[in-house]
Amino acid sequence: MTQNIYDNPAFFEGYATLDRSIKGLDGAPEWAAIQSLLPDLRGKKIVDLGCGYGWFCRYARDQGAAQIVGLDVSVKMLEKAREMTAGSGIVYRREDLERLDLDVQSVDLFYSSLALHYLENIDTLFATLYQSLVPGGMLVFSAEHPIYTAPLQQGWLADQSGQKSWPVNHYQQEGERISNWFADGVKKQHRKLSSWLNALIASGFVIEKLDEWGPSAEQIAQNPALAEEKERPMIFLLAARKPLN
Repeated sequence: MTQNIYDNPAFFEGYATLDRSIKGLDGAPEWAAIQSLLPDLRGKKIVDLGCGYGWFCRYARDQGAAQIVGLDVSVKMLEKAREMTAGSGIVYRREDLERLDLDVQSVDLFYSSLALHYLENIDTLFATLYQSLVPGGMLVFSAEHPIYTAPLQQGWLADQSGQKSWPVNHYQQEGERISNWFADGVKKQHRKLSSWLNALIASGFVIEKLDEWGPSAEQIAQNPALAEEKERPMIFLLAARKPLN
């Protein structure tokens, strides 16, 4: 089973302090770029993979989606999502994404924000998603960039002038990486960018856009703490589609 770090009390409390937890989608600096990848959500059947607090689920409902399912392995996350969601139209369900089983051609859009890099077996998931999408359906997701996940010890290096650099070592050695982020022993999976892309292609997806996201000058002016993110991509955004035939 996928590590359920979000049910670790220390991790959950730490995660709750992030802007993306407090402010929702607008607290995620990459949100505007992700929005540009999304199709029209009106009337669509949507599944959010790793839904967390349910921010995107509620956004999709506001945009007129017909059916929304939020999946997460974390009991605490799902409890928070249900607590924050009023009204109907959204179903939250506990699922391990590595063991997902969905009806064939039953989904118009799979969405995922910063969840898939926790999964060890991404090939099986992509095959499942492809099978479950209707022809023309889309997968739009973000994940930690391989440049960010590569080093065994994640952290900036600074030279004598204060210039920061991110070490890119062990890039070719894919597999588990352990980080201490809000809690010790957080397990993530490093895979090369080519591995992400080839897994999608092998499943049948057509890749529409890849964005190695970084903050704009305007975003840095509004939030100077984002300045270091222009030194290397921390995350990437990807949109892929199931062909019509």
